[in-house]
Amino acid sequence: MTEIAGRQVPTADAAQIEALRSDLSAADYTADHLADVLGSVASGALHREQALPARRALASCADPVGVLVRLWVLGEDVPVVELDRALPRTGSAGLLTMGLAVTSEESPDGSVLRGTCDLRPYGDERHDWWVASDLSELVLGGALPTDHVLGVGGASTTLASWAPRPHVARALDLGTGCGVQALHLSTHADRIIATDLSERALGYARFTALLNGVDLDLRAGSLLQPLAGEHFDLVVSNPPFVITPRHPNVPLYEYRDGGAPGDAIVAGLVADLETVLAPGGIAQLLGNWELRRGEEWTDRVGGWLSDSTLDAWVIQREVQDVAEYAETWARDGGHRPGTADFEALYAAWLDDFAARGIERIGFGVITLQRPLTDRDPFRDLDDLHGPVAQPAGPAILAGLRARTWLAEHTDTDLLETRWSTAADVTEERIGRPGGSDPMVIQLRQGGGLRRTVRLDTVSAGLVGASDGELTATQIVRGIAVLTEHEVSDLEAQVVPTLRALVADGLLQ
Repeated sequence: MTEIAGRQVPTADAAQIEALRSDLSAADYTADHLADVLGSVASGALHREQALPARRALASCADPVGVLVRLWVLGEDVPVVELDRALPRTGSAGLLTMGLAVTSEESPDGSVLRGTCDLRPYGDERHDWWVASDLSELVLGGALPTDHVLGVGGASTTLASWAPRPHVARALDLGTGCGVQALHLSTHADRIIATDLSERALGYARFTALLNGVDLDLRAGSLLQPLAGEHFDLVVSNPPFVITPRHPNVPLYEYRDGGAPGDAIVAGLVADLETVLAPGGIAQLLGNWELRRGEEWTDRVGGWLSDSTLDAWVIQREVQDVAEYAETWARDGGHRPGTADFEALYAAWLDDFAARGIERIGFGVITLQRPLTDRDPFRDLDDLHGPVAQPAGPAILAGLRARTWLAEHTDTDLLETRWSTAADVTEERIGRPGGSDPMVIQLRQGGGLRRTVRLDTVSAGLVGASDGELTATQIVRGIAVLTEHEVSDLEAQVVPTLRALVADGLLQ
């Protein structure tokens, strides 16, 4: 076992890993099977860090998965005899050797063990994995240690969903934590480098990678520091983006707090990522940005990009007022509302924001790309607060490709292309009962980013005739004849809408 920051991080040799992997597979310790065993109510409660429904569901459960959840997710004492039955190749002795369990303090004879970490199933549409991390707040029951290594959380699943996934030679997981993003990268990258400032996090990422048979090149260091002179085709990052007051009584958590004032960590990454992107390379990160009274988020984030040579597509997903933001992150470290500690943290956040004139905090997904050609980079800063198709990564990749094409082609090229309306697009017309003409015409995208685009009658006519047979110019000429307008005037009118529809895949 390895001791890091006074607490154990599991380690294992090849034989131990193979035995444990075989046991977990034989037990069907997967996200889908766990959901079946718990049922929808208990699964939902466990996702909200409420253990009681899961404990009730597992009280009389004979499935081996129930034993493993009690040990590693609920933090319960589990008899050795049950563990030996659920994990026959590994056994309780193997758990002790690897540091995955210790003898319970309630069991001096060694007949009962307690888990030392959180080890639970995780997966995507085609893969089943296991992720190791520190015991959750649900088990610890109080404030987390500042070197806590977070498991699969909301931010990590958001990034996993939104990340574009082309096949690449070299990928970087920047700030890997317990290694969640690296697991996803292993499905479409030939080589994966993963970095983190926390040695404890690297220990968990190493164990997670070994357990899942993933080859990782792990580097210790802050942000881009361990990567001098290297370039990557894809970078994903869930950086420490939380805006935390610089106050001696406010704990700084390694998994979320970067140690810089305000939103400087994210702003610095946006500026520096071009140093590690190969030509055509893509980077995506999550981020927060501070907004003062009357400040537009597009101005704030756009300022970060003013000197950048990279393409940028930034989607703001949420805006919180300072009180809501303070509540979220004061609570996140395990501090309970109503306690003196929580109130002190809450006040520290509000004081910090008030002193600096901050009124709102934006959250979103930042996608960057290094152009392959010598051209001006594109900028697309977009508010999108509604639901999107999951995963969103395919839409992001398609949108990057479309925006790149638009950046490399003229309006004439755009108009001379034969476009087709995507199969998931429907048209909606709204008007007064009995009216002869619609008051509103809009397109709805069923998949992707689920855009709704309002059209004028000329653009609606263009889309309606776009079936891949005629160029946009040919269609506009036909509309000009019917409406007795100049072709050039109609072309100028439809080009902005046409660009928007192509960018988001409503026209292909």
